[in-house]
Amino acid sequence: MLSPVFPAAAMPDPAMTGSAPPAPERRLRLLSCNILAGGSVQKYREYVTRSINAVLPGRSKLDNLDRLAELLPQFDVIGLQEADAGSLRSGFLNQTRYLAETAGMPFWSHQPNRPVAKLAHSANGLISRMEPHSVYDYPLPSRIPGRGAMLARFGEGDDALAVMIAHLSLSAPARARQLAFIGELLADFPHAVLMGDLNTEAHSTEMQHLFAKCRLQPPEQPTPTFPSWKPRRALDHILTSADIHLDKVWTLPQAFSDHLPIAAEVRLPAHVAPRLQRVRR
Repeated sequence: MLSPVFPAAAMPDPAMTGSAPPAPERRLRLLSCNILAGGSVQKYREYVTRSINAVLPGRSKLDNLDRLAELLPQFDVIGLQEADAGSLRSGFLNQTRYLAETAGMPFWSHQPNRPVAKLAHSANGLISRMEPHSVYDYPLPSRIPGRGAMLARFGEGDDALAVMIAHLSLSAPARARQLAFIGELLADFPHAVLMGDLNTEAHSTEMQHLFAKCRLQPPEQPTPTFPSWKPRRALDHILTSADIHLDKVWTLPQAFSDHLPIAAEVRLPAHVAPRLQRVRR
């Protein structure tokens, strides 16, 4: 299903729309962040002691989003997981849109998943400095429905850059099916990035389903992201195909949820997405 891409501002500044030559080195900075609908957990026991806060709106959630929004302009493409699409727990706020507009990022799109009455409505989100050619939503296979992946394509044809954002299941058998499905989708794209909360480490058996089906490469070393207060497990990933050079991968020191955001700087081959333009304020 084709997902709309929304400008972050209803009336964009004319200076934003002017063409500019692409950066000579064709570098992109990427960020993936599970934002827990704006919630903050700093100890395991807070999953229980602060559980009521998970389903209620509050100023602390908005403050947390504002702190994250301050950092987003450092990046070109941002993938969100567990953003709220507009339910009670977020004060009926579309958090992807809020972050994009607060950060002054010109394009955003989201993929609502797993509505729970009007209490919670999780979503994957895309925020971008460049306008995607298209964005597609895919439900992921699972015995319990409600997980999804969104695929943004920058450029057209074989020179397109495909960026997929996903949040996978807790169950290993479900993740194996989901990663095999993602691998089949990305097999059609020579130049691809997968980022998100994959809920598994790169050496796991189920991740081999992914690497066997597409051009994505395992990371050279793990980057622990969970739990955010004492990261031990590399559950969040930014993976690239072999011809996209991954210069560096790091986590942001700020904890906006129970996962640390993971960031990467990549270099694209000159022929990939040749008309890719950054729109800047």
